Amino acid sequence: MFVKNDIISEVIELLKSLIKTPSFSKKETQTAALIQRFFKKKNIPFFTKENNIWAKSKYWNSDKPTLLLNSHHDTVKPVASWTLNPFEAKLEHDKIYGLGSNDAGGSLVALLATFIHFFDNATLPYNLIFAATAEEEISGKNGIVSILPILEKIDLAIVGEPTQMQIAIAEKGLMVIDARAIGKAGHAAREEGDNAILKAMKDIQWIQNFKFPRTSKWLGNIKCSVTQINAGTQHNVVPDQCNFVMDIRTTDQYTNEEVFKIIQDNMQSELKARSFRLQASGISENHPIIKTGKLLNLDCFGSPTLSDQALLPFPSIKIGPGDSSRSHTADEFIKISEITQGIETYISIIRTLPLT
Repeated sequence: MFVKNDIISEVIELLKSLIKTPSFSKKETQTAALIQRFFKKKNIPFFTKENNIWAKSKYWNSDKPTLLLNSHHDTVKPVASWTLNPFEAKLEHDKIYGLGSNDAGGSLVALLATFIHFFDNATLPYNLIFAATAEEEISGKNGIVSILPILEKIDLAIVGEPTQMQIAIAEKGLMVIDARAIGKAGHAAREEGDNAILKAMKDIQWIQNFKFPRTSKWLGNIKCSVTQINAGTQHNVVPDQCNFVMDIRTTDQYTNEEVFKIIQDNMQSELKARSFRLQASGISENHPIIKTGKLLNLDCFGSPTLSDQALLPFPSIKIGPGDSSRSHTADEFIKISEITQGIETYISIIRTLPLT
């Protein structure tokens, strides 16, 4: 075992405290305070902005490349079907139950333990920054994007999310489109009007059936889902508007702007993208960290879920303990054995990685 048992015990206790402390996106002040207190107890200097906390390795050398270790401490709100108290941090055998335990508390504390392990290593061939960031679940402006301009130059990032310690070599992007079909009002009893619902249905049928020609090796096809719809004022009036929302999961074969134009050119409805910034991301299969992963027998995959990786303007991978299928579900949990394995794997990657 690379890391001391007392460090593992300390970060597990921190995880329990984080679970017991509500930290919905934009409301992470108390969990930010817990992480700051942890750093103070370990006598590690740190920096803060909003609810983001980061620390740098002790023997910083500006001539060396820099590796960022990042995960988030905000959570979604608990779904109604929880059978346990989502804020209890219940320990049962190897499992810790609680909101944010899997997404992404396990990754956060595993990366933190890894950072502490290497903190005062003067011979490490690169610098380390550990960052516990906010607003990941909403890709918020006060999350990691708010501190990127004031961090040192980053050469590579490891983003901690539950991947069963497989390497996400690519990640789908996200574009949300608000659509409005325009018709003409009329009395439902007469042959009047132009029903906006029927016009919207034609567009919805097109987006459900259309296949974008280019397929990604790691991410497959673009996924388009209509997730909300609203129309009509009363039963006897033909509606003149129908509003619907599309959730578009994009791949590295198209930019979000290209996908929007293709959809716009084929629909009658008025369309407006909420943002183009959450592009699909990926890293070259020839990058040293991917070669390192192969040496360590780590599998690579394309991730359908979004993370802060989409906001990073430098190479990154997504990897962490836990299972993505548990995220945002009732009775979410992480295994202590998964965290321990995660720490060991993170340390192995850093020890083996030729980032120079």
